[in-house]
Amino acid sequence: MTSGELLQIHPQELQFPFELRKQISCSLQLSNKSDNYVAFKVKTTNPKKYCVRPNNGVVLPRSTCDITVTMQGQKEAPPDMQCKDKFLLQSVVANAGATAKDITPEMFNKESGYEVEEFKLRVVYVAPPQPPSPVREGSDEESSPRASVSENGHSSAVQFQASKAFNERVEQKDTSFQGRTLISKVTEERNSVIQQNKRLQQELELLRRAAKQTRGGIPFMYVIVVGLIGLILGFLLKRT
Repeated sequence: MTSGELLQIHPQELQFPFELRKQISCSLQLSNKSDNYVAFKVKTTNPKKYCVRPNNGVVLPRSTCDITVTMQGQKEAPPDMQCKDKFLLQSVVANAGATAKDITPEMFNKESGYEVEEFKLRVVYVAPPQPPSPVREGSDEESSPRASVSENGHSSAVQFQASKAFNERVEQKDTSFQGRTLISKVTEERNSVIQQNKRLQQELELLRRAAKQTRGGIPFMYVIVVGLIGLILGFLLKRT
Protein backbone atom coordinates (compact mmCIF):
# COMPACT_ATOMS: atom_id res chain seq x y z
CA MET A 1 0.00 0.00 0.00
CA THR A 2 1.37 3.40 -1.04
CA SER A 3 0.78 6.12 1.53
CA GLY A 4 1.18 9.88 1.59
CA GLU A 5 0.00 12.60 3.91
CA LEU A 6 -3.39 12.77 2.19
CA LEU A 7 -4.19 9.47 0.50
CA GLN A 8 -3.37 5.82 0.76
CA ILE A 9 -3.44 3.89 -2.54
CA HIS A 10 -4.06 0.17 -2.87
CA PRO A 11 -2.66 -1.74 -4.69
CA GLN A 12 0.71 -0.22 -5.52
CA GLU A 13 0.60 -1.38 -9.15
CA LEU A 14 -2.06 -2.02 -11.77
CA GLN A 15 -2.27 -5.75 -12.50
CA PHE A 16 -4.05 -6.91 -15.66
CA PRO A 17 -4.66 -10.64 -16.42
CA PHE A 18 -3.58 -10.23 -20.04
CA GLU A 19 -5.61 -11.85 -22.82
CA LEU A 20 -5.52 -10.90 -26.50
CA ARG A 21 -8.49 -8.97 -27.94
CA LYS A 22 -10.22 -8.73 -24.58
CA GLN A 23 -11.01 -5.74 -22.38
CA ILE A 24 -9.51 -6.16 -18.95
CA SER A 25 -10.18 -4.10 -15.83
CA CYS A 26 -8.54 -3.63 -12.45
CA SER A 27 -9.36 -1.44 -9.47
CA LEU A 28 -7.65 1.11 -7.27
CA GLN A 29 -8.84 2.22 -3.87
CA LEU A 30 -8.05 5.67 -2.52
CA SER A 31 -8.34 6.15 1.25
CA ASN A 32 -8.44 9.66 2.68
CA LYS A 33 -6.77 9.49 6.09
CA SER A 34 -7.01 13.23 6.73
CA ASP A 35 -9.80 15.54 7.91
CA ASN A 36 -9.68 17.50 4.65
CA TYR A 37 -11.46 17.19 1.35
CA VAL A 38 -8.89 15.80 -1.07
CA ALA A 39 -9.13 16.27 -4.83
CA PHE A 40 -7.39 13.76 -7.12
CA LYS A 41 -6.58 13.35 -10.77
CA VAL A 42 -5.31 10.32 -12.72
CA LYS A 43 -3.00 10.57 -15.75
CA THR A 44 -1.42 7.89 -17.94
CA THR A 45 1.38 7.74 -20.49
CA ASN A 46 -0.94 5.95 -22.95
CA PRO A 47 -4.41 7.57 -22.73
CA LYS A 48 -5.73 5.85 -25.91
CA LYS A 49 -5.09 2.43 -24.43
CA TYR A 50 -6.80 2.93 -21.05
CA CYS A 51 -10.12 4.20 -19.76
CA VAL A 52 -10.18 5.53 -16.16
CA ARG A 53 -13.47 5.98 -14.28
CA PRO A 54 -13.49 8.39 -12.56
CA ASN A 55 -10.29 10.08 -13.73
CA ASN A 56 -10.78 12.88 -11.18
CA GLY A 57 -12.88 13.56 -8.13
CA VAL A 58 -12.98 14.41 -4.44
CA VAL A 59 -12.44 11.99 -1.56
CA LEU A 60 -14.31 13.03 1.58
CA PRO A 61 -12.53 13.10 4.95
CA ARG A 62 -11.89 9.65 6.44
CA SER A 63 -13.56 7.92 3.49
CA THR A 64 -12.58 5.92 0.41
CA CYS A 65 -13.05 6.09 -3.34
CA ASP A 66 -12.77 3.28 -5.89
CA ILE A 67 -11.29 3.81 -9.36
CA THR A 68 -11.69 1.35 -12.24
CA VAL A 69 -9.02 1.22 -14.94
CA THR A 70 -9.97 -0.63 -18.14
CA MET A 71 -7.43 -1.66 -20.76
CA GLN A 72 -8.70 -1.98 -24.32
CA GLY A 73 -8.33 -5.32 -26.12
CA GLN A 74 -4.82 -5.74 -27.55
CA LYS A 75 -4.05 -7.37 -30.88
CA GLU A 76 -0.51 -8.36 -29.93
CA ALA A 77 1.23 -9.34 -26.73
CA PRO A 78 4.25 -7.24 -25.72
CA PRO A 79 7.71 -8.87 -25.72
CA ASP A 80 8.30 -10.93 -22.58
CA MET A 81 4.89 -9.72 -21.32
CA GLN A 82 6.51 -6.52 -20.07
CA CYS A 83 4.54 -3.26 -20.17
CA LYS A 84 6.14 0.19 -20.07
CA ASP A 85 2.90 2.08 -19.45
CA LYS A 86 2.65 4.11 -16.23
CA PHE A 87 0.03 6.03 -14.31
CA LEU A 88 0.35 9.19 -12.24
CA LEU A 89 -2.10 9.95 -9.44
CA GLN A 90 -2.07 13.51 -8.12
CA SER A 91 -3.85 14.64 -4.96
CA VAL A 92 -4.30 18.03 -3.32
CA VAL A 93 -6.31 19.53 -0.47
CA ALA A 94 -9.59 21.03 -1.68
CA ASN A 95 -12.04 23.41 -0.10
CA ALA A 96 -14.54 21.96 2.35
CA GLY A 97 -17.65 20.77 0.55
CA ALA A 98 -15.88 20.68 -2.83
CA THR A 99 -17.17 18.33 -5.56
CA ALA A 100 -15.78 17.04 -8.85
CA LYS A 101 -17.25 20.13 -10.59
CA ASP A 102 -15.00 22.36 -8.49
CA ILE A 103 -11.79 20.71 -9.68
CA THR A 104 -9.64 22.82 -12.02
CA PRO A 105 -6.32 22.01 -13.78
CA GLU A 106 -4.59 24.78 -11.77
CA MET A 107 -5.18 22.85 -8.53
CA PHE A 108 -2.58 20.25 -9.63
CA ASN A 109 -0.02 22.85 -10.76
CA LYS A 110 2.80 23.13 -8.25
CA GLU A 111 3.86 26.44 -9.72
CA SER A 112 0.52 27.90 -8.68
CA GLY A 113 1.43 27.34 -5.03
CA TYR A 114 -0.53 24.14 -4.40
CA GLU A 115 1.04 21.29 -2.43
CA VAL A 116 0.48 18.38 -4.75
CA GLU A 117 1.19 14.77 -3.80
CA GLU A 118 2.09 12.46 -6.67
CA PHE A 119 2.14 8.67 -6.89
CA LYS A 120 3.53 6.74 -9.84
CA LEU A 121 1.93 3.37 -10.59
CA ARG A 122 3.29 0.88 -13.10
CA VAL A 123 1.33 -1.61 -15.18
CA VAL A 124 1.97 -5.34 -14.74
CA TYR A 125 0.64 -8.14 -16.93
CA VAL A 126 -0.15 -11.37 -15.11
CA ALA A 127 -1.26 -14.75 -16.41
CA PRO A 128 -5.06 -15.22 -16.60
CA PRO A 129 -6.61 -17.72 -14.18
CA GLN A 130 -6.46 -21.26 -15.53
CA PRO A 131 -9.72 -23.25 -15.80
CA PRO A 132 -9.86 -26.51 -13.84
CA SER A 133 -8.41 -29.46 -15.73
CA PRO A 134 -11.16 -31.63 -17.24
CA VAL A 135 -11.57 -35.17 -15.98
CA ARG A 136 -10.54 -37.81 -18.51
CA GLU A 137 -13.54 -39.55 -20.03
CA GLY A 138 -11.91 -42.96 -19.87
CA SER A 139 -10.88 -42.69 -16.24
CA ASP A 140 -14.09 -44.23 -14.97
CA GLU A 141 -13.96 -47.08 -17.47
CA GLU A 142 -10.26 -47.81 -16.96
CA SER A 143 -10.43 -47.86 -13.18
CA SER A 144 -10.80 -51.26 -11.55
CA PRO A 145 -14.01 -52.00 -9.67
CA ARG A 146 -11.91 -52.82 -6.64
CA ALA A 147 -10.25 -49.39 -6.69
CA SER A 148 -13.42 -47.32 -6.90
CA VAL A 149 -15.10 -46.60 -3.57
CA SER A 150 -18.70 -45.54 -3.19
CA GLU A 151 -19.85 -42.62 -1.03
CA ASN A 152 -20.82 -44.83 1.92
CA GLY A 153 -17.31 -46.29 2.10
CA HIS A 154 -17.99 -49.73 0.53
CA SER A 155 -16.21 -50.97 -2.55
CA SER A 156 -18.21 -50.90 -5.75
CA ALA A 157 -16.84 -54.39 -6.50
CA VAL A 158 -18.61 -55.71 -3.38
CA GLN A 159 -21.82 -54.05 -4.51
CA PHE A 160 -21.42 -55.61 -7.95
CA GLN A 161 -20.89 -59.13 -6.50
CA ALA A 162 -23.87 -58.74 -4.16
CA SER A 163 -26.08 -57.58 -7.01
CA LYS A 164 -24.91 -60.47 -9.20
CA ALA A 165 -25.61 -63.05 -6.46
CA PHE A 166 -29.04 -61.58 -5.86
CA ASN A 167 -29.89 -61.75 -9.57
CA GLU A 168 -28.73 -65.37 -9.71
CA ARG A 169 -30.92 -66.28 -6.75
CA VAL A 170 -33.90 -64.59 -8.37
CA GLU A 171 -33.27 -66.42 -11.65
CA GLN A 172 -32.99 -69.75 -9.81
CA LYS A 173 -36.24 -69.10 -8.00
CA ASP A 174 -37.96 -68.21 -11.24
CA THR A 175 -36.62 -71.35 -12.94
CA SER A 176 -37.59 -73.65 -10.10
CA PHE A 177 -41.05 -72.10 -9.93
CA GLN A 178 -41.58 -72.58 -13.67
CA GLY A 179 -40.36 -76.17 -13.40
CA ARG A 180 -42.73 -76.96 -10.57
CA THR A 181 -45.59 -75.38 -12.46
CA LEU A 182 -44.83 -77.42 -15.59
CA ILE A 183 -44.53 -80.69 -13.61
CA SER A 184 -47.78 -79.98 -11.84
CA LYS A 185 -49.54 -79.31 -15.14
CA VAL A 186 -48.19 -82.50 -16.76
CA THR A 187 -49.17 -84.54 -13.70
CA GLU A 188 -52.72 -83.19 -13.80
CA GLU A 189 -53.01 -84.01 -17.52
CA ARG A 190 -51.65 -87.54 -16.94
CA ASN A 191 -54.08 -88.17 -14.09
CA SER A 192 -56.90 -86.91 -16.27
CA VAL A 193 -55.91 -89.29 -19.09
CA ILE A 194 -55.70 -92.20 -16.65
CA GLN A 195 -59.17 -91.45 -15.32
CA GLN A 196 -60.57 -91.22 -18.86
CA ASN A 197 -58.87 -94.50 -19.81
CA LYS A 198 -60.38 -96.25 -16.79
CA ARG A 199 -63.84 -94.94 -17.63
CA LEU A 200 -63.47 -96.10 -21.23
CA GLN A 201 -62.35 -99.57 -20.12
CA GLN A 202 -65.30 -99.78 -17.76
CA GLU A 203 -67.70 -98.73 -20.52
CA LEU A 204 -66.09 -101.21 -22.91
CA GLU A 205 -66.51 -104.00 -20.39
CA LEU A 206 -70.17 -103.07 -19.87
CA LEU A 207 -70.71 -103.06 -23.61
CA ARG A 208 -69.20 -106.54 -23.91
CA ARG A 209 -71.42 -107.86 -21.20
CA ALA A 210 -74.47 -106.23 -22.76
CA ALA A 211 -73.56 -107.71 -26.14
CA LYS A 212 -73.52 -111.21 -24.70
CA GLN A 213 -76.91 -110.70 -23.08
CA THR A 214 -78.58 -109.12 -26.12
CA ARG A 215 -79.81 -111.32 -28.89
CA GLY A 216 -79.14 -109.11 -31.77
CA GLY A 217 -75.88 -108.03 -30.15
CA ILE A 218 -73.94 -104.86 -30.66
CA PRO A 219 -72.34 -104.27 -34.05
CA PHE A 220 -68.84 -105.69 -34.11
CA MET A 221 -67.44 -102.52 -35.71
CA TYR A 222 -68.59 -100.38 -32.74
CA VAL A 223 -66.69 -102.64 -30.37
CA ILE A 224 -63.56 -102.38 -32.52
CA VAL A 225 -63.74 -98.54 -32.60
CA VAL A 226 -64.08 -98.35 -28.82
CA GLY A 227 -61.16 -100.74 -28.42
CA LEU A 228 -58.94 -98.68 -30.75
CA ILE A 229 -59.75 -95.54 -28.79
CA GLY A 230 -58.67 -97.28 -25.60
CA LEU A 231 -55.39 -98.40 -27.21
CA ILE A 232 -54.64 -94.90 -28.48
CA LEU A 233 -55.24 -93.40 -25.05
CA GLY A 234 -53.00 -96.02 -23.50
CA PHE A 235 -50.23 -95.26 -26.01
CA LEU A 236 -50.50 -91.53 -25.28
CA LEU A 237 -50.40 -92.23 -21.53
CA LYS A 238 -47.13 -94.15 -21.89
CA ARG A 239 -45.50 -91.32 -23.89
CA THR A 240 -46.31 -88.73 -21.23
